[in-house]
Amino acid sequence: MSFIVAIDGPAGTGKGTVTEILAKKFNLLNIDTGATYRCVTLEMLNKGIKLEELDKIKDLLETIQIDIKIEKGKQLVFLNGEDVTEKIRSKEVSEIVSQVSSIKEVRLKMVSLQRKMAEGKDVIMEGRDIGTYVFPTADVKIYLDADLEERAKRRFTQNREKGINMSYIEVLENIKRRDENDKSKELGALKVAKDADVIDTTSISIREVVNEISEIIKKKKIDIKLQKKIYKPRKENAWKKFVRKAIKTILAGLYKISFRVKITGQVPSEGAYIICSNHINYLDAAAIVLFNKRKVNFVAKEDLFYHRILFWLGHLFDAIPIKRDMQDIDAMKRCLKVLKNGELLGIFPEGTRKGMEKNMKAKNGAAFMAIRSNVKVIPVGIHGTFKPFSKVYVNYGEPIDVSKYSKEQLDEATETIMNQIVMLTKKED
Repeated sequence: MSFIVAIDGPAGTGKGTVTEILAKKFNLLNIDTGATYRCVTLEMLNKGIKLEELDKIKDLLETIQIDIKIEKGKQLVFLNGEDVTEKIRSKEVSEIVSQVSSIKEVRLKMVSLQRKMAEGKDVIMEGRDIGTYVFPTADVKIYLDADLEERAKRRFTQNREKGINMSYIEVLENIKRRDENDKSKELGALKVAKDADVIDTTSISIREVVNEISEIIKKKKIDIKLQKKIYKPRKENAWKKFVRKAIKTILAGLYKISFRVKITGQVPSEGAYIICSNHINYLDAAAIVLFNKRKVNFVAKEDLFYHRILFWLGHLFDAIPIKRDMQDIDAMKRCLKVLKNGELLGIFPEGTRKGMEKNMKAKNGAAFMAIRSNVKVIPVGIHGTFKPFSKVYVNYGEPIDVSKYSKEQLDEATETIMNQIVMLTKKED
């Protein structure tokens, strides 16, 4: 499994320098995506191919060979076996590389190449659309920005150090054109990814930028390790059953001391069912789990597992962690497996506490899995203030058969389930 760091932003924000430092610091493979487009541009110039000669560009893409190698700690770029590390930074290449990268066929070919380079590796990439298009699921997404004039000064200085003869005005105008072109591209336009960390580098040093990104990478690596622990299923064995039974007895006793629990209805003693309840308090799921003779595998938001005690209890009771606000395929598979094994699956269709009060639309996950697995849904209405020593009502309804609904009628099936839950929340006797 690879670890991907995406660094995006316009020209002159320090992406290249920062990426190079971070690559060494975290032992990441630095794939210079901009260099791949510059290689195509250089080859077009070498062969006299114009921007409008699409057929010739397509032919070029079929035979071009681009390699990025690390030799003596320095990254070198090879075009058809020739070291072109310096040539691709020439004035001629810089003037049209943005236009070349806008050509759909070039973009698709280079993205395919970049993804192939990163397969199974820990990688850092910088460019214009790494976090939005090339690797939209990158582990870390950074967007570097800076004032236009500051970026032009940096690029002008960089060019002089490399012996590239371009005036400051030329550099400034070139960056302006690139910004406009990059932001208006049909494919892979320059923009900030929704989940990216934005860093303005105008008035801070490279070291400060590196330190800030380093902290983000370190935190993400820790989170990934923790997520592996969170999502790793724990095997069922005699000891686990014994501990679960003991803890369940103790917690149920404490629950009864804290609240006067009144339960009506019951869950069938065997067979797969989806238990769907309203969600009004952090402790309502506990009422279903603790006062049920059978084990209930509840779906719980991933955030809860970051708490040490809840992490332990979650795995003891086989809760299923889920990433909210996204399609969590792994969680869905675990839910379906629970039903396939003839067990109980617990879900809050509201998706969050007091969802009905907030007029939030109920999630269709329970209805989808009920139809997919051909199992019935048991609605549960919970009512109470959850104040110490107050009454808490847990009302189980009759199982609902949603098999008459198709996968295209999930909203209707979900509405049927929610209507029953609402009715049960009003039942107190």
